[in-house]
Amino acid sequence: MLLKLVMQSLDDDQALEIISIPLAGKSSIADYMVIASGRSSRQVTAMAQKLAERIKVATGHITRIEGLPSADWVLLDAGDIIVHLFRPEVRSFYNLERMWGFGDENDSPVLQSVVS
Repeated sequence: MLLKLVMQSLDDDQALEIISIPLAGKSSIADYMVIASGRSSRQVTAMAQKLAERIKVATGHITRIEGLPSADWVLLDAGDIIVHLFRPEVRSFYNLERMWGFGDENDSPVLQSVVS
């Protein structure tokens, strides 16, 4: 349910290249990592704030947010889901998808768009 909420919220806010990476068996930090881009720092900030509010309304839990002052890379810790929001050039520099094993042409994250 939380993953669907996160994916839908980012899609509603016109995030770019939304992906979800299952972390089960790879890490104990969360069940999923979601990575998306915004066109500008302003959009990244707005997406992060709206997502945190939507999660609070839906679950009652407060989402921790890091990186809002510059909004080049904003991290949201929603418990079972870690969300990374980037400006495109910052995302390509850090390339988290590759770090988590999804950078080769034969690999791809499980979800690349909103779950219907």
